[in-house]
Amino acid sequence: MARFRLEITKGEEIRYISHLDYARAIERALRRAKLPVAYSEGFNPHMKMAFASALSVGVTSDAEYLDVDMAEDLAEEALASRLKPQLPAGIVLNRSRIIVGRPAALMAVVNLATYRITLPYGAETSADGAAAAVRRFNEVASVSYVKESPKGRREIDVKQYLAEPVELRQAPDGLELAAAIRITPTGSIKPVEVLSVLTGDFGLPGRADGARINRTGLFVSDGERRLTPLEVE
Repeated sequence: MARFRLEITKGEEIRYISHLDYARAIERALRRAKLPVAYSEGFNPHMKMAFASALSVGVTSDAEYLDVDMAEDLAEEALASRLKPQLPAGIVLNRSRIIVGRPAALMAVVNLATYRITLPYGAETSADGAAAAVRRFNEVASVSYVKESPKGRREIDVKQYLAEPVELRQAPDGLELAAAIRITPTGSIKPVEVLSVLTGDFGLPGRADGARINRTGLFVSDGERRLTPLEVE
């Protein structure tokens, strides 16, 4: 039996599908590729595959990671050559490797996600005003945000989930923000929630619901180094 770790994308073509539909698209591709994927036992067997972190609807990604168990040994080249032609538009296999042994689950070790957030330029956009808003946000020690979920409302400090100051860049198609967000055992924060605070509380021009968000990476970080899940031994 072999375990493969895959680095794949979620492109513009499938921006608005749910994580469940995204996973189903990959399962169908694995079946079409006739790969010897291992299945769980019991009354409702399912493919042995696990993702690092689910993406919100509307968010694209340059690098998502999942582990897939095979019922028999398989060369990396064989997996790539058989799977790539079967993947739908928007899902590209960037890289893969065989994982030796039984390491900790992806979801347990990935603790940092980086994002690129683009706000389209508008009549009210001011480069100086945007820079001042981001600077004010970065300078404060804490920022309260009320997070709502099916379990209720709770107030959190946005800053506890940011690994570094938010960066602002001028891009051809809009204001571009770069954010590095911690993923912790007790929770995290979504990039759209960080953006909501910036626009609503700090005066960043633009509307959070008009932003385009792309996850640029997932990492295992010790505070000094950032390794992708494919680089972790």
